[in-house]
Amino acid sequence: MWFQKLTDISALARSDTALKEALTHLARELGFDCFAYLNVRPVCTYAVSNYPPEWQSRYLDGNYTRVDPVVAKARARMQAFTWAAENPRQVRSKAVRTFYAEAGDFGIRSGISIPIRTAFGHMSMLTLASNKPSLSLETDIDQIAAVNAVALLHASLDHLNTEPTSARPIELTAKQALCLKWSAEGKSMRAIATIEAMSYATVNFHLNNARKALDAVSLAQATALATKMKLI
Repeated sequence: MWFQKLTDISALARSDTALKEALTHLARELGFDCFAYLNVRPVCTYAVSNYPPEWQSRYLDGNYTRVDPVVAKARARMQAFTWAAENPRQVRSKAVRTFYAEAGDFGIRSGISIPIRTAFGHMSMLTLASNKPSLSLETDIDQIAAVNAVALLHASLDHLNTEPTSARPIELTAKQALCLKWSAEGKSMRAIATIEAMSYATVNFHLNNARKALDAVSLAQATALATKMKLI
């Protein structure tokens, strides 16, 4: 029934504000404290959530998707699952222990996560979180209903062009942006060097650093990402 309600509000919402409010009420109706929709991409990861703003900023600014055990499990399993923070004494990784401690400080100790595969090999997931140290369900999660509901939520958020409540910031230097802009205009590195009175090595240096900042595998992908994110 809960997943049916999620499907219904996703279909009916006419604004991102209405959808966020409905998600907040729906999470509490199920006995959870908060929700988080996370769109995980190499660069432009963003969240739509009612988690405390400080935690949202800390999570994305610190690129915690790389250490979050829930995200790792979601990528590996790609099905709905329950989770709870592990005993710090049983966690070998210092980064993960720190992550659990910080999340616990904001009342995030257990929950349900439903990951889905989105376009071009990316992943989105909906998490319902609680401050309870553990979580037990009366019935098993209906995997098909869960995935279908979150897929419709993803489509609705995308259709409504929903404003993220938090996003991982990406910044380029002035020289990186300039060289990428010329690349977007179809100029080769040698042409950019001539236009901007730089050496070929300097242009290559700036473009390579821009590619790394955008976590792109090629200059073409870096240019496309920078254009899409309105960085150039």
